[in-house]
Amino acid sequence: MIVSAYVFADGVEFAPEAIGAAAQALRAGSLIGLPTETVYGLGADADNATAVAAIFEAKGRPADHPLIVHVAAFDGGMSGVAHYAGRVPSFAQQLMSAFWPGPLTLILPRREGVGAVAAGGQNTIGLRCPAHPVAQAVLAALRQPTADEPVVWGVAAPSANRFGRISPTTARHVADEFNDRPELLILDGGPCEVGIESTIIDCTRGAPVLLRPGAITSEQVAAACGRKLISPEELELLEAQGQVAPRASGTLESHYAPNATVRLMDAQALQQALDLLGNDVGKSAAPGKTIAIYSRVPLKSSACQIELRRMPSDAAVTAHELFSVLREFDALRVKLIWVETPPDDVAWDGVRDRLQRAAA
Repeated sequence: MIVSAYVFADGVEFAPEAIGAAAQALRAGSLIGLPTETVYGLGADADNATAVAAIFEAKGRPADHPLIVHVAAFDGGMSGVAHYAGRVPSFAQQLMSAFWPGPLTLILPRREGVGAVAAGGQNTIGLRCPAHPVAQAVLAALRQPTADEPVVWGVAAPSANRFGRISPTTARHVADEFNDRPELLILDGGPCEVGIESTIIDCTRGAPVLLRPGAITSEQVAAACGRKLISPEELELLEAQGQVAPRASGTLESHYAPNATVRLMDAQALQQALDLLGNDVGKSAAPGKTIAIYSRVPLKSSACQIELRRMPSDAAVTAHELFSVLREFDALRVKLIWVETPPDDVAWDGVRDRLQRAAA
């Protein structure tokens, strides 16, 4: 059930009934579809073990694969952070000040007795303060206790899709993904601004460690906290000494995958493949598109069963539309998706990561 989180009259305001209904559903142990600036999340009270277990069941996600917990707007007291984190290193506090609210998740030591199911049983927990105003409105409502309802300190909310599939960036994507759950309350907060999941930084080993790239780059992280990120080589040495990296969302080799098979190629290889196919592609197949191509360079093909889509030359714009484009290709029922390999530039790290996992 999609419910608009906004009312449009003289300007744009929150729909109080929608925000209240979402907060009430979370307090009651139900799941909701929650918009954030990255992707839509499938949310539950992070301290309600039964509700969090329902997220794993709905997604078909392994119970030891941790969820990110969303907390309310950063304030000096860090109330949501203090509830879940046993310790916050100074450089992690600097990152909160620089990027929260925003698309950055920090892995921190978990306080004993809280968020264990959301953390996948680990002694660490991933926390994020989302920038989307609807997410913030829901989190703020949950921090207002009543006589019968205690404070809810955080919302566990992985991407609102079946495990390993394409993340949703609109409310309609969530409804399509969980069409067998018509009772699911989905707050429509519009298309996600960022479009790919948050950058994840491990803050448990004395220096920042990049676990998943996103819109906030490793260079920005290093500049904000004044510390160089641990290199892959240093990470290998630490792990050899027993400091194993915490498990984190979206870091499996295969993830974000459409139904079609994804293959990454450079522009020259794409055009050569099209030239070899000529007009023969799909001659024996059913009518419709057979291959979808997403590339920055203009390509030529005379085959009617090829779907050509231009990839923006800007990394942030590509990230914003990436998952929607992959869903559109799936809707065409293509068998293959060929994608031009993103540039070897730090700004493209998040997009490249998602495409490599989709192709794995």
